[in-house]
Order: sequence, then structure tokens, then C-alpha cells
Amino acid sequence: MTENRHKSLGLSDQDVLNMYETMLLARKIDERMWLLNRSGKIPFVISCQGQEAAQVGAAFALDKEKDYVLPYYRDLGIVLAFGMTAKDLMLSGFAKAEDPSSGGRQMPGHFGQKKNRIVTQSSPVTTQVPHAVGIALAGKIEKKDLVTFVTFGEGSSNQGDFHEGANFAAVQKLPVIFMCENNQYAISVPADRQLGNPRVSDRACGYGMPGVTVDGNDLLAVYQVVKEAADRARRGEGPSLIETVVYRFTPHSSDDDDSTYRTPEEVKQAKTKDPVTMFATYLRETGLLNDDLEKEMESRIMETVNEATDYAEKAPYAAPEDALRFVYSRE
Repeated sequence: MTENRHKSLGLSDQDVLNMYETMLLARKIDERMWLLNRSGKIPFVISCQGQEAAQVGAAFALDKEKDYVLPYYRDLGIVLAFGMTAKDLMLSGFAKAEDPSSGGRQMPGHFGQKKNRIVTQSSPVTTQVPHAVGIALAGKIEKKDLVTFVTFGEGSSNQGDFHEGANFAAVQKLPVIFMCENNQYAISVPADRQLGNPRVSDRACGYGMPGVTVDGNDLLAVYQVVKEAADRARRGEGPSLIETVVYRFTPHSSDDDDSTYRTPEEVKQAKTKDPVTMFATYLRETGLLNDDLEKEMESRIMETVNEATDYAEKAPYAAPEDALRFVYSRE
């Protein structure tokens, strides 16, 4: 049997089974959304496939009762771990009135849910970074025990928002974790055409904070580095930059043709390190997962996804006049 790495990190057997189920739920929701898009039922999908281990490993290292997460548009795994449901996400995909993120106003992937401290982002990338820094500053001023966790792609790490946020957080020693999900492509631009230095984490030293690059397919490795960063932030030692190296299995979005900039062979090779499969293998080798349990888990997840799909498809759209809510005063 494989060594129980999770035990050395303070994770119980049930914790890692919950992590796996969250990853699998994210994958199944994502796959269903692609089917719905291709059948003309939902307008847009921007996918998490290939990045679930980084997302779930990080989310489980945070305090879901105290911390704030500011996800970017691929972070299905993070928002599920923090309390969003399959129904919430399907309502967003169908742009229905009950969509908790925006009441059907924003594109899918613009996650937001106040009760779970999931802070919505905007379509311009990286604007969530200075927001995370602002929340951390408020928490420090109010002497609250909270960490803010913000994610972005490697392309976004070139934006001014990232650099301004990182510098301010470092100067003020704010409890922020910056996590780059480096999935190798900024839409169609490969990483070697975006970055003069291939390691995004090396940028941390310029701002006086720790920076670490980790295999984003290794859920437990991501958990470990994010937990260390969160503990450091709670001790008042300031921010950290974490780079998780992953691979985006799908096109950038449902409107993208990735065959114009990468080969099917490249994607096929990347899928040999599918993080969902890799973690399932770990759980099997440690004796925690078997065929019966996996079948039961998959059956439960598919029932959840089917119920969420049916509910969201039948749910009402917002009234046309609601498009003006939160735009103009109703006095």
C-alpha cells in the first residue's frame, strides 16, 4: 500500500474522500455544461477540466467559516468546496432568475455568493486581485481572523492589477494568498510567449514575499503549500504567491477552437496526468477507494447533476425590467 501522505498533513481518510468527491462533482458538472452548450440549451462554458486538483486542494486548506475567496472563472472546484451547489451553478449556466451569482445577468463562471464569502469577479481579468487585497486590509484594520485567497491565470499575472495588488499586500503585510493556476495558455498564447521567466512564482521575491511553484496535478502538494501560506498569513507574516502548474484540457471556452494553436497529441499527452484519475489512484493504493465505493459516489453525483440540470432548465428567467436592478436608483 502507498504511504498515507494525507495523514502526515493532518487530513483524515474522510477528508480526502470528500476532496475526491468534490473534484469528481466539478468534473461532472463541467462535462454536463458542455453537453448542454452543444445542444443549444446554455450559451457559454468556460471549463475547469484539468485544474480540479489545484482548486480543491487549495480550498480545503482554507477556513470555510472565516476566509474569503475571490475565484477566477474556471474555479468550479473552489466554489463547490466553499458551499456553492450544483443547482447554483446550473442556474448560472442557464442564466435564470435564481442564479445566486448575478440573477442571470453575468456570464457563467462569474461566481459570487455572499453567504459563503465567495466574492464575484468582473469580465476584465485580474480585477479580483486588488479586491482581495482590499478585503485583507479591512480584515487587518478590524483585527479579524481572516485570510483572502485569490486565483488567476498565468496570463493575468502580467496585468497591472496583479503587480499593484501584490506590492500593496507585501508592504502592508496583509493576509492574502495569491494563487496562479498556470494552465499553459492565455487563451491561444502559450506560456513561453507570455513570460520571460517561466516561473510565475519568481515574481514574489520582487515584492518581498515567499513564492513557490507546485505540481497542480498533485492535490496533496497544493493543499500543503496553501495551508502553509494560510498559517503564515494568520501569524501576521504577510502574503504569499503560489503557482500551480496545470494543463487546460478543453478549449479556452465553448467559443474557442483550440486546434488552431495546439495539437490533439499535446492534449492527449497532458491527459495522461489527469488530476482526477491520479487522486483516485492514490485513494485506491491507500485502500480508501474501491469499485463499489466509486460506483456509489458516481451514482450520487450524477443524480445530483441530473436534478440540478432539470431544476435549472425549468426555472424562470428574470423579468425583463430586472435588467435595470442595481443600475439605476429606484427612489
